[in-house]
Amino acid sequence: MRTRPIAVAATAVAATALLTSATATATAAPASPRAAAPGFLTADDLPPHSTSPWYAGPVTKGLPEELFCVDGALPKRPGAYHRTFHTEYDTHASQVAVKTASAKAAGKLAAKLEKRVANCAADWLRDNPGSTASWDDYGTVEAGNSAHIYGVHTAPPESEHGVNLFAVVRKGTKVTVVRWAQMGTLPDAPVPAFRHTTTMAAARL
Repeated sequence: MRTRPIAVAATAVAATALLTSATATATAAPASPRAAAPGFLTADDLPPHSTSPWYAGPVTKGLPEELFCVDGALPKRPGAYHRTFHTEYDTHASQVAVKTASAKAAGKLAAKLEKRVANCAADWLRDNPGSTASWDDYGTVEAGNSAHIYGVHTAPPESEHGVNLFAVVRKGTKVTVVRWAQMGTLPDAPVPAFRHTTTMAAARL
């Protein structure tokens, strides 16, 4: 896949580094066992880290505090849940799952999320002039009713590079967004392993 670079002139204040703590979650209690939450990934479903295991937080009602690329696109409704994951190093991940009113509504939400992720690098640069960013479309995965993977790389001036992989998956009336992130660039992203993660996200949803 060809990387799609985006850049703007350096004339503004340096942006805050994108990689944030994987443990940041919304102020909501973990979902009770009786809550009809969508199925979520487990730590073993994520791309293996070379020197650390993955640790999974609880499935929690609501949206996480940090929603890079898809902030504002996910509905704040009772059917929304999230789970965060982290390693002992900089690599972290998150998953948000939403139950919609119908399969048609799920399709519209998935399309909206895919568009938001595809435009993320350009949108981020408008808010962070002087930075650089790139993105790539890694195509679809045969999972659920639809599944699409994207990569987003960002580099604030004089700060760490951050690379993210996103999967947008639709299955019936449910939609999930999985994000994997660490310091690095697009060539550092474990795309083949993340395709397996995407497949598992659809299977567990």
